[in-house]
This record gives sequence, structure tokens and C-alpha cells, in this order.
Amino acid sequence: MKTSENLLIKRLQEKETSAEAFKELISLYKERLYWHIRNMVKDHEDTHDVLQNTFIKVFKNIQNFKGESKLFSWMYRIATNEAISFLNKKAKQHQISSEELQQQLIANLESDAYFEGDQIQLKLQKAIASLPAKQQQVFNMKYFQELKYREMSEILETSEGALKASYHHAAKKIEEYLKTN
Repeated sequence: MKTSENLLIKRLQEKETSAEAFKELISLYKERLYWHIRNMVKDHEDTHDVLQNTFIKVFKNIQNFKGESKLFSWMYRIATNEAISFLNKKAKQHQISSEELQQQLIANLESDAYFEGDQIQLKLQKAIASLPAKQQQVFNMKYFQELKYREMSEILETSEGALKASYHHAAKKIEEYLKTN
């Protein structure tokens, strides 16, 4: 697999093959990145905007990719940063805190035509929204994207031990939230 990834990177970085390779890259990763971003920003339309910005950044910066991490980890980090920037900008525009924005986004999920969850999933989203931002991120990556701690460590540039502790604390807080609400 590493060889095929290296080949894709080479094709992305070469002018003659970059357009075709970029289409392949989008095809390979758009769904995984969509759900990662969606778990953070909650809204379908906003997710598409952030995803588009993510791919634009990837395209503009692929020449700077050194291969020190997996290509997907690098793109995941870009998507994460784009989503965080988007949320911070949205909170600032509405002159509310990030926590208040999270509560609004969860409330909007109930009327979102693209949200296919039931009441239990909605309750889980509310529980996740009650967590600190870092724990939300770790929980979403582990629970929804089923990433391994090693992959998360590469993406978030944090030790595996710290991520395990973060996930454990998040899971306990969610369990407590679900029991009391």
C-alpha cells in the first residue's frame, strides 16, 4: 500500500499528472473526510463547504508534502484545522462562544433533512457536544471513524497514551450524560 500511496503522491506533485491524480485522491478520500468534518460541524451544507476548502488546501500545498506522515493523516489534519477555523469563525460571526455554537448545531440537527439519526443518536450528539473540544475530536475519531490510536497520534500530533486517556475520559462523561439526561 505504501508504494501505491507514494506513486499517487508523485503523480499529484507532477504537473502533467496532477489533475488526474487529484480526481483519484478525491474519489479515495472524500467520503471519509466528509464524515470526519460532518462530526465536527454537524450541518450538511457547511460540511461540503469545509470539505471543498480542505481539498483546495490539499491541492495548493501538495508540493510541500514531505511524506513524513501518511497522505491521509496529512489531509485529515488539514480537514480538522479547516473545520475548527470554520466553527471559530461562525461562533465569532454570531458573537457566541464555541460551546453555545455546539449547542445550536445540535439543536439544528433535529430539523436537518440529511440527519438520519433517531432520538438515541441525537442524545449521543448532545452528549458529545458537552465534552471539551479535544475530547470531542478524539471520541469522534475513535468511535465514528474507527481510527487506531497510532493513526490519531499521527493526525493530532499527540501521544497514543494521551489519546487513550482522552477517549477514556470522554466515554465516561458521555456514559454519565446519557444516564442523567
